[in-house]
Amino acid sequence: MKVVAFNCSPRKEGNTARLIERVLVELRAEGIETETYSLAGKRIHGCTACMKCRETLNRRCTGIHDFISECIEAVDAADGIVIGSPVYFADVTPEAKALIDRVGYVARGNPELLRRKVGAAVIAVRRGGAIHAFDSVNHLFLISEMIVPGSTYWNIGVGGPPGAVEQDEEGLQTMARLGQNMAWLLKRVRGD
Repeated sequence: MKVVAFNCSPRKEGNTARLIERVLVELRAEGIETETYSLAGKRIHGCTACMKCRETLNRRCTGIHDFISECIEAVDAADGIVIGSPVYFADVTPEAKALIDRVGYVARGNPELLRRKVGAAVIAVRRGGAIHAFDSVNHLFLISEMIVPGSTYWNIGVGGPPGAVEQDEEGLQTMARLGQNMAWLLKRVRGD
């Protein structure tokens, strides 16, 4: 089994990366392979609604060739997906939105791309807007027929400057339990 995680923060090693890693530690402890893709500094574009993915039905975005294209291939090969984003003006980053839109559009034409995979949103926030960002990611998962595990709280970590999220004990515990629940669910969904 494999879980791919997408760090949609423009800071490669910031709070979002730390929260995602807390989830992945638990998955690896259960023997699940993990891989992280950082969107920081990558050339990416949002969906242009060119409809080519609906014509080719090859589970790929054939209209734009950039880093998101690689991410879609990783999603296709994975059993589980983690999308992490900091909060920007009460929502996900532009990088996260591009990933959500492109993966989602390809999945609407190729429903088996995401159907019954396990998906988890991870949100880093300084103060407000976390629930809206959390919902933005989960909307992709739910409309794509994915299975979303819960945790002891919403999957949110609080901290402003890079590293500050390490002081949010409840947020770190939430991420650890999320990883445990995701591993449990993956094993049952995949029959292991």
